[in-house]
Amino acid sequence: QTAGQSGEQELENLVLKLSVLKDFLSSIEKKALKALQEMSLATPATPPQPLSCKAKSIPVQTFEVKLDITLGDLTKIGKSQKYTLSVDVEGGKLVVLKKQKDSQEDWNTFTHDKIRQLIKSQRVQNKLGIVFEK
Repeated sequence: QTAGQSGEQELENLVLKLSVLKDFLSSIEKKALKALQEMSLATPATPPQPLSCKAKSIPVQTFEVKLDITLGDLTKIGKSQKYTLSVDVEGGKLVVLKKQKDSQEDWNTFTHDKIRQLIKSQRVQNKLGIVFEK
């Protein structure tokens, strides 16, 4: 009988400890919830500023350029033509636009992942080399 009673007493002690633990966890949960509510009241419900206006959006830049003839393009030698180079930083695109006769346009679009390297000429200040994939 004494063994049965001590088993029951251990079980009661265990239930009591679990009950205390449950109350303790419940009080921690309430404190955490209250802290979260206080934090949300302290900061407005609007999205955080750094995310909503991370940096002013970068407008598409357009440049009038002349393409330099490389050795691979010697078959296309003629008078140098003017092109329009549009750079869309946020969209990750580079567009080379060539005006044709009769107001037609011919353009090539290069995405940022196709551009391997930009090389600024040290001899000619306004010369930029662009190395594309392939």
